[in-house]
Amino acid sequence: MIRKASEITASTVEGFKGGKGALISRDIRSAEELAPHGRKFGYSILPPGASIGDHTHTGDSETYFFLKGKGRYNDNGTIVEVGPGDMTFCADGETHGVESIGTEPLEFIALILFTVK
Repeated sequence: MIRKASEITASTVEGFKGGKGALISRDIRSAEELAPHGRKFGYSILPPGASIGDHTHTGDSETYFFLKGKGRYNDNGTIVEVGPGDMTFCADGETHGVESIGTEPLEFIALILFTVK
């Protein structure tokens, strides 16, 4: 399969998970295409000052791989600065959130996979 960039539409969500500002997301693979293994494989953008609010994963895990920008990542209450080339992992039952703190947008790949039981 090949999917051209022009075929991947963007959606914007204000206040995602109780965060600030807008999250811009492009689904690289749809939830239907990932089933039954996961629900998200996307390219995400947080403009400066925007955030994804802190939230706990239940039944799945999430990995971020940061491409551009500078962020502040909450890893179960531990705040860490992240940037290009950094990876974060939030396991099932853990809590995370992220805020764009630089002068340019924070851009990252997000992958959510269901927990195998």
